[in-house]
Amino acid sequence: MLILSLSLSLTSFRSGPPALETYAAATGDESKPENKYDTRALEASYLAGAQAKRVLDIEGSLNVFRVLELKEFKPGSRIESTALVEVDLDGKSVHVFIAPARGSLTVTHEGRVIQVITPQSPLGSALLGLREGDVAKVDKSPRVLEYEVVSVE
Repeated sequence: MLILSLSLSLTSFRSGPPALETYAAATGDESKPENKYDTRALEASYLAGAQAKRVLDIEGSLNVFRVLELKEFKPGSRIESTALVEVDLDGKSVHVFIAPARGSLTVTHEGRVIQVITPQSPLGSALLGLREGDVAKVDKSPRVLEYEVVSVE
């Protein structure tokens, strides 16, 4: 699921309309400055550079997920990397996958929206080592969010 989502993102960044438009904007005749204050070409080159960096980031994440070995979690297991965790936040069910890389990615799998987080994220760090029934506390000043662990897969 993650590999497919990342592959689609990579294809979109490499050859989708936004990438082609950015390239054209950075190199086309319309990007030649009309005066010394015209920064269209510079702005387009910054955007193209950011998109190239994003491609490298996605490629790196793909490499991580292609070799990632998923651990098997049995009832009562402690949460660690590669766990799919269901938590309850104020009566709302949230699914998170703890991955070594590529936090902030959201995927849909088997009808569930799953947020990918890393162990370094506030929630990921709070969940590590917990079990079903435990509560992870995340300080989001001025409030402390309490996530009850519903299940670990």
